Formats: sequence, structure tokens, C-alpha cells
Amino acid sequence: MVPFGTDETISRVVEAYSPMLLRLAAARLQSAADAEDAVQEAFLRLLTAAPVFRDAEHEKAWLIRTTLHRASDLRRQAERRNVPLEDVSESAGEGTAERGRAVREAVQALPEKYASVIHLYYYEGYSMKEIARLLGLPAPTVGTRLARGRERLRQMLKEECL
Repeated sequence: MVPFGTDETISRVVEAYSPMLLRLAAARLQSAADAEDAVQEAFLRLLTAAPVFRDAEHEKAWLIRTTLHRASDLRRQAERRNVPLEDVSESAGEGTAERGRAVREAVQALPEKYASVIHLYYYEGYSMKEIARLLGLPAPTVGTRLARGRERLRQMLKEECL
């Protein structure tokens, strides 16, 4: 079991997981500020709950789930208030940026259960078995969500091109 609460542990967790959690939250929120808020709140929940983890993988899975939940909460709040979410800036070339933006927007428009699996698979490079462990889902469920999410993306992008 990994003890939690020391300054060294907190620094290690923040350094190790912040970039990945920010990418994950930004993929759901479209706003860099909201993504930062979601990640900060996930770390705050980690500090206040002070859970005991079996290992580093359990710790990582907990942070991913907590960040995804908070990002979903922020997205729903913005939709209820009818507040448009900001665009995350693009750093790629113009043609690549347009295609990347279209795909990212399509992924963001997917239901949470498909978007999170697609993001973890394609953007973070996790295997289906790893995603299943991180999200606490059976591996066949991850495969089904990945396939259904891809199909929805195909349809959305095909409609956009027409």
C-alpha cells in the first residue's frame, strides 16, 4: 500500500500525473481554464479524502476517474447555464490543425462513456486492458465502447464533410 500525505508524495503525484490529467480534462471541456480547474479539484479531493492505494496503478486509476467525473460536472454546469466553452489553442500546422480540431470536437461531442475510452486509447496510448483496469470496466465493455465510439466519430466526421 502506498502511504499518502507527505510533501514528497504529493509532489510526486502532481508531477507524474498533471500533464496526462490536463490532456484528458481538456479533451472533455474545450477550455484550458476549466481543464485546470478539473485537475486541481481532483488533486484537492485526493488530499481531502487521503485514500490508501494498493499500488501506483490504483492511484492513477483513481485520479483519472476523479478527473473525468469533475470534467463531466463542469461540462454539464456550462451546458445548463448555456455558456459556450472556449476553444483550446492549436499549435499544429494549419491543415493539420483543422483536421485535428474537427476530430477533437467530434470526440468532445461524444457521450462521456465513448469519449473517455477513445481519449485514453488514442491520445494517451493505453491498451484496452489497461483502460479496463483504469476505469474499472470489463475489457469487452471497453472494446465495445471503443468500436461504437469510432463508428459515431465516423458518422459525425462524414456528415461534417458533406
